[in-house]
Amino acid sequence: MSAQHMPYMLSAKGLKKSFGAVTAADDVNIDIPIGQRVSLIGSNGAGKTTFVNMVTGYLKPDAGRIELDGKSIEGLGPRQITGMGIARSFQIPQLALDMTALDNMLVAAACNDGHQSFWRPAHAGDRIARAEALLEKFELTAHIHRRVAELPGGVRKLLDIAMALTGKPKLLLLDEPTSGVSVDEKFPMMDTISAALSSEKVTVLFVEHDMEIVTHYSDRVIAFYSGRVIADDQPESVLSNVEVQRYVTGTVKQGH
Repeated sequence: MSAQHMPYMLSAKGLKKSFGAVTAADDVNIDIPIGQRVSLIGSNGAGKTTFVNMVTGYLKPDAGRIELDGKSIEGLGPRQITGMGIARSFQIPQLALDMTALDNMLVAAACNDGHQSFWRPAHAGDRIARAEALLEKFELTAHIHRRVAELPGGVRKLLDIAMALTGKPKLLLLDEPTSGVSVDEKFPMMDTISAALSSEKVTVLFVEHDMEIVTHYSDRVIAFYSGRVIADDQPESVLSNVEVQRYVTGTVKQGH
């Protein structure tokens, strides 16, 4: 298939979603090429989380179409969509605190392995090798046998993202990867995440409020306001957009 006819990794057309009188998605159209790193920005209630929840199957759009790698996914449930290649990490890591980092990885791998191989032992050799390799990529080897309850917040965030990759997803959604992380830690942490994801060949979509992180780690920024996309371009262009400055970053100058 020639490059110009390759499908987008994610394509959303005409998405609409309302909750009573509140319009959370108003004709949202987004195409994300394979391998791109895209950040979603917007104030609380702007529509970015609604978009992510529709993509991951937690919400059904009222109208519109969503395709993953050329295949329709709108209307499918979260487990079906995960099986088709979408993984998600959370703002608050979803971890088993009494288990070790490695065992959390192995449980995630068992859940992501699909129905045919789910009943293989969680400690199968190939799963352990894959888990250990991912932990090494995220610089977590020193924590491999530690209980998650003992790990600091930043390490838990990295572990949560590593767990999302156990199923070798095509598209990874990250929910505020640096929230709750100190100023001194956020760039080293994002460097670690960025390096690990580069070797995984995965398309990345992340929700982020930190505009320094957005500027440094995104190929592209999509800004939401009131259920609509108000800007979609390279980071510098979007962050200099007057509507984005007014409704998202709060940096619009007097007189605009």
